[in-house]
Amino acid sequence: MNINVEPKFTSLESYLNELVDFPAFEKEVKNRLGETDLPRLDEDTSDKLVQQLLSTFQQTCENYTSHVTFEEIGTVQHVGNGVANLSGLSNVGVDELVNFPNGVDGLVLNLESDSIDVILLGEETGIHGGDRVTSRRERIRVPVGPDLLGRVINPLGAPLDDLPEIQPVDMELLEKPAPGIIERSPVNEPLQTGNKMIDALFSVGRGQRELIVGDRQIGKTTLAVDTILNQKNSNVVCIYVSIGQKKSSVLSVINTLKTRGAMEYSVVVIASPDDPPALRYLAPFAGCTMGEYFLQQGRDVLIVYDDLGKHADAYREISLLLRRPPGREAYPGDIFYLHSRLLERACKLSEEQGGGSLTALPIIPLQQSNLAAYIPTNLISICDGQIVLNTEKFNRGLKPAVDIGLSVSRVGSSAQSKAMRSVSEELKLELSQFEEVEQFTRFGTEIDEATLNQIQRGQRLQLILAQPNNKPLTLAEEVIILTAGIHGYLDAVDLSQIGRFEDDLLSWFKRHHSDMMNKINHEKTINDIRDEILNLIHKFTEIWTSGELSDG
Repeated sequence: MNINVEPKFTSLESYLNELVDFPAFEKEVKNRLGETDLPRLDEDTSDKLVQQLLSTFQQTCENYTSHVTFEEIGTVQHVGNGVANLSGLSNVGVDELVNFPNGVDGLVLNLESDSIDVILLGEETGIHGGDRVTSRRERIRVPVGPDLLGRVINPLGAPLDDLPEIQPVDMELLEKPAPGIIERSPVNEPLQTGNKMIDALFSVGRGQRELIVGDRQIGKTTLAVDTILNQKNSNVVCIYVSIGQKKSSVLSVINTLKTRGAMEYSVVVIASPDDPPALRYLAPFAGCTMGEYFLQQGRDVLIVYDDLGKHADAYREISLLLRRPPGREAYPGDIFYLHSRLLERACKLSEEQGGGSLTALPIIPLQQSNLAAYIPTNLISICDGQIVLNTEKFNRGLKPAVDIGLSVSRVGSSAQSKAMRSVSEELKLELSQFEEVEQFTRFGTEIDEATLNQIQRGQRLQLILAQPNNKPLTLAEEVIILTAGIHGYLDAVDLSQIGRFEDDLLSWFKRHHSDMMNKINHEKTINDIRDEILNLIHKFTEIWTSGELSDG
């Protein structure tokens, strides 16, 4: 903090008189001039020269402005494991920044009566006990703006992709309060994930928080990345936040986004396992702040937190190093508040606030499918629904391996388009009836022909809900496939040929009826063309079963 201090003395005489006897000083100057080898000057000339020199000196003094800088200075008591204990700095607050001699910043988290604890936002190399630390008297901020799109950065905004420095529009506070109730509007606009099962059964709305949960390595990240890929032509900004993920896994995600042309509307924020725990703790908040910039511009934003289990672990590590009392599973008592204040920032703003939205897809891994674990249950209670992935289905090759019985979207059909809503209602009925009658077959119960047909249709519906990785579908493609399934056009198709039937059906529609598909994608309804769609599917089925598809 710089403070300008006005000069105490208004004239040269008053200044010199404070230090020495001014008349004696003037006489001494004259005597010295007389002792020089310069030509002898008369008394008048000598007086004029002295007065000219003193006048210049006085003018310089009067124009001089003092600058006094006050710094709050503390001392490092000890440092280790990314945490430093400091003495002094009695006026700093929580979440303020301090600066160490090696240039690394620290974030204040603990305030004691005679010391403070900070977490380091960089390497602790070069920091030792006794080092001087200065307070920056400001809270942590991160860069925001459109220049972030297409970039790979760390939580503090530093580039990790060997591209030029980012030119941010502004620096925003890392942590901000969530929008209030009055500033929000109901979630009633769909965010198409490109996945048939999710869009039909567990629709995600713009501004919703939908948790993705399941055991490790069964497709949680893939499901989130497919959702990002599907936003290519929807003017949605996507932010992928990697928290403690292996660098090889993150590189695979980045390559997928680049290959599919998704980086141009995406930001990748990375906090690696070898980064300080502070960066892993701050990563999701940084990504959220970057997304909120676009939210305030009235745009729609999708943010993926991969994963909040690693985030909770980083916060537990920091809390234990800060000597905070441990609770259940050694997590601190405010672990629920940590995630609730993050996820509450996802919202759909009212039209008065710009009408933007921030949709969150947090990911949480399970241990041996234990859905009742501490962190997963916390997140389930915070979010507006969850997509539960099932290991058994994954091992059977049903991908995405969504557990229909445990998954739910609390927003429901209010966030579905009219076209998908009309299809999903019939699909849910067919699947529920299938699951009900399928249980009887496990006991060897004899079943009639109608029940057998119902089971066979249900098996085909399960297969058409499966979908390859990184191949999201448009709304029209989803509606056409699901319409064919629920109206029995796949009943005569062998189970092993379901995938080929789907591909051929979509290719046929794209070749001959692309205008109809465009109409579905833009108008989001099929009420006036439902019969026409059914007739075309019927026509295709006849062509496909007769083997004349190449001619059709």
